[in-house]
Amino acid sequence: MIDENMDRSHPNHDAQPQTVGWERETIEKLVLATLREQQANRRWKLVFRFTWLLLIGALVWLWFKQSEVAGPVSTPHTALIEVKGEIASGAEASADNVLSSVRAAFEDDGAQALVLLIDSPGGSPVQAGIINDEITRLKAVHQKKVYAVVEETCASAAYYIAASADAIYVDKASLVGSIGVLMDGFGFTGLMEKVGVERRLMVAGENKAMLDPFSPQDDAQRAYIQSMLGEIHAQFIAVVKQGRGDRLKETPDTFSGLVWSGQRAVEQGLADGLGSLDYVAREIVKAEDIVDYTQRESVGMRLAREFGVHMGEGLFKAARSAGISLR
Repeated sequence: MIDENMDRSHPNHDAQPQTVGWERETIEKLVLATLREQQANRRWKLVFRFTWLLLIGALVWLWFKQSEVAGPVSTPHTALIEVKGEIASGAEASADNVLSSVRAAFEDDGAQALVLLIDSPGGSPVQAGIINDEITRLKAVHQKKVYAVVEETCASAAYYIAASADAIYVDKASLVGSIGVLMDGFGFTGLMEKVGVERRLMVAGENKAMLDPFSPQDDAQRAYIQSMLGEIHAQFIAVVKQGRGDRLKETPDTFSGLVWSGQRAVEQGLADGLGSLDYVAREIVKAEDIVDYTQRESVGMRLAREFGVHMGEGLFKAARSAGISLR
C-alpha cells in the first residue's frame, strides 16, 4: 500500500528519463548544426580566398604577357602596325594601343620603315588626331618613313590617320575618303505627343538639354552644333592638305564626305598607288621580312576579363545562398 501511494504521488516519475533524453538529443542537434555551419563558413572563406588568388595571379600573368611588345630585331625588316575596326577609346584601334605599337617600331633599329595596315570605317576624330600628331612628331625624331596600306576601307577618322603617312597604297577596289564629320541622333517629340507622354525635364543652363531627343530642336542650338561640326571638319581638311601636299588634286567633292574606290583615290591624289603590304615591304621599303608590332588584346586577357565578371556573379549568388552579406 505504501508503494502504491508513493507511485500515485509521483505520476511523472517514469517519464523523467524520457524528458532528459529529449533535451539531450535537441542540444546535440543544435551543436551539430552549429558545427556544420561553422565548417561551411570556413569552406566558403577558403573558396573565396583561393578563387581570388587564382584570378589575381592569372590577371598579373596576362598583364605581363600583354605588355610584351615585339622585342628589338637586329636584322632589317618592315615594321607592321594594324589599324583595324572602330577608332575609339578602349578599342583595339585606340590611340593608346596604336601609338604603343608605333613607338616600339620607331625605336627598333632593325625597322627600316613602318607600315600602317588600315581597315577601318573611322571613328573618333580625337583619337585619330592624337595618332596623326604623334606619328608626325616621331617621323621627325627618328627619320623613318611611314606608309599606309589600305585593305577594305580607309574612311573618315581612318583616313585622318593615313594622312600622316609619307605615302598611301590601296587596292583598286578599296573604299577611301569620307572626309567629313557627322553627329547623329533621334527625335521622339512627335511620337510622345501621339501616345500622350509628357516630357518633364528640368535643367540649369538654357543649352544643357541641347541634344535631348525628347525635346524640340531649337534653331539657334542647331546652328551652334553645325558650326562646331564645321570647325572639326576644317581641322580634318587642314590635316589632309598638310599630309598630301601638292599630290592632292582638290575638287569641290574632295572634302564633301564622299567615298571613292582605290583607283579613283589614286587619280584624285588621295592615295599614291596600288599596292599590298607585301608589295610595299618588298618594293618600297626594300625589306621583305615583316615584323608585327601590333598591340592586341590577347584571347587570354579577354577570357580573364569575362571570367572575372562571371566569377564575381557566381560568388555573389553563392554568398547570398550561404547567407553571407556583401553589403
